[in-house]
Amino acid sequence: QVRLVESGGGLVQAGDSLRLSCVDSTRTFANHGMGWFRQAPGKEREFVAACSWSGGSTYYADSVKGRFTISRDNAKNTVYLQMNSLKPEDTAVYICAADLRYSDYGPLLPPNPTSFGSWGQGTQVTVSS
Repeated sequence: QVRLVESGGGLVQAGDSLRLSCVDSTRTFANHGMGWFRQAPGKEREFVAACSWSGGSTYYADSVKGRFTISRDNAKNTVYLQMNSLKPEDTAVYICAADLRYSDYGPLLPPNPTSFGSWGQGTQVTVSS
């Protein structure tokens, strides 16, 4: 099972960019679809983005579509989240996770947040106005 460690969070101003990374220390990374989630104080964890095992299929929450980009490098066992035009409402702990049921997605099988597990510890992103 994957073991995930996130990095790249920090304190930035509105409009700035950050790139988060999530590394898997096992050899099963390429077997899984991967996703990013976030949890703000006092709120439930929410889906942000996901990609298939190849990175060829990507999905985004409406709130980040056009600003965030998920990608992966299977040779490095790493999934990335490029975040541009950050807003104060993006402030949250960002957590990566592996899809424990599916590795590929399509129009008839989009990623299901309930399929994700092996959560990382998260990395804090704070966006000041």
